[in-house]
Amino acid sequence: MLEINVVGFPAINTERLRLRAVNQADAEQILAIRSNELVLQYMDTKRMERLDEAFAFLQFIETAYINKTGITWGIALHENDKIIGTIAYWRIMREHYRAEIGYSLLADFWGKGIMLEAMKSVLQFGFQVLKLHSIEANVNPANQPSIKLLERSGFVKEAHFKENYYFNGRFLDSAIYSLITPS
Repeated sequence: MLEINVVGFPAINTERLRLRAVNQADAEQILAIRSNELVLQYMDTKRMERLDEAFAFLQFIETAYINKTGITWGIALHENDKIIGTIAYWRIMREHYRAEIGYSLLADFWGKGIMLEAMKSVLQFGFQVLKLHSIEANVNPANQPSIKLLERSGFVKEAHFKENYYFNGRFLDSAIYSLITPS
């Protein structure tokens, strides 16, 4: 079984970004991200409406990290510690050496290569530090920008499930993309 032996939170610095732990002080930014209709357009999850929902989400993130079932980074630009998005191994399947990646970014920062920069660093961390064998992403097939990001990052499509997800009164499709440990 995969052993996660990370001491302290694994902050990551890239050329433009600081990927850091999120905390209760980030609640307003989490609410801004998770209540934004553009950000949620393909996430197929309930829109946050209140600050207490952001605090509960932050508690979920902290518990997942403590239990070694997930790691969520806040994405901040170096010049400002305010988070503009998140990227996470939100479900680590230790017995399979596999994790599911998820990410979100405020629309003002789309199209600037920010998520690709964050993705490359988080993938490298997953394979080199966590020793994952594979990483998967579950994406709404209509979310072409996310699919392009995954493909640019080396992911390949594994499956397309028809109407396997029920959200907001509708059955939706899911596409599964994966990346195996680089040789």
